[in-house]
Amino acid sequence: MENIATVPAKTIISKVKKPAEWFGAEYNMNIYRGCSHGCIYCDSRSDCYRNTDFDNVKLKENALQIIRNELRRKVTSGVIATGSMSDPYNPLEEKLNITRSALELINASGFGVAVTTKSSLVTRDVDVLSDIKTHSPVVIKLSITTADDELCKKVEPNVSASSERFGALNTLSENGIFCGALMMPILPMLGDNEDNIITIVRRAKEAGAKFVLASMGMTLRTGNREYYYDKLDKFSPGLKEEYIKTYGNSYVCTSKKAKKLWAIFTKECEKLGILYEMKAIISHYKAGYGTSQLKLF
Repeated sequence: MENIATVPAKTIISKVKKPAEWFGAEYNMNIYRGCSHGCIYCDSRSDCYRNTDFDNVKLKENALQIIRNELRRKVTSGVIATGSMSDPYNPLEEKLNITRSALELINASGFGVAVTTKSSLVTRDVDVLSDIKTHSPVVIKLSITTADDELCKKVEPNVSASSERFGALNTLSENGIFCGALMMPILPMLGDNEDNIITIVRRAKEAGAKFVLASMGMTLRTGNREYYYDKLDKFSPGLKEEYIKTYGNSYVCTSKKAKKLWAIFTKECEKLGILYEMKAIISHYKAGYGTSQLKLF
């Protein structure tokens, strides 16, 4: 692939150690390295991941061949998650269709899929996702941190606007795909207010989402923290100092209003019939498929 930046890879699909903690996925898959969305809060930018060129997306070399070989070697089927370290629907994917091809391999091999993305491009692959759904669980998670498109463009400058992500949820839902919103992170002093929380839940419900999974705060560690503060200074001078005074060098930065907001959030979800607990979400999207079975060759 001419002029496409690549990185070497020996393996792409790995076993998940604790499936119950993240949507019940048995395997994890990252086809790309890095992300061009530019989200100012992204933990993947932290020094511990040693990705010094994080903002430039690179494709893992021989990705589809590696995925094909690894799927053949799996004795037990299950759900394959993608989107943990790099969005599978980045701008490069629109040209290359590697994620789509990987989904086709997953479909042919009898596995399910759990996709995390901030991009409305996921709707392009509704046909493949629908095929996978006929034999295995499918769950699509659209990350939505704010209902305000203007704030979205400040904290997530190169990604589909929040309104477009609600539209993607609507398209997925209309096609029978189990989907919902990841309301995380909720940025302290920016998105941790009652109006934002309630609006996201209500718009998700209107779009046909089955769930909203929330976290009333964010994480900050070396590398990510410095980047985040630099960006904050550009559109909200003085806010960095409030963060430093409130959180110091803490990794977990929970909103000071978390308890109140969580009560508001859960009440709204229960009123609208929206799932908000991990265990219930896993149970619902996997309902009717049974446990992973031994594959027959």
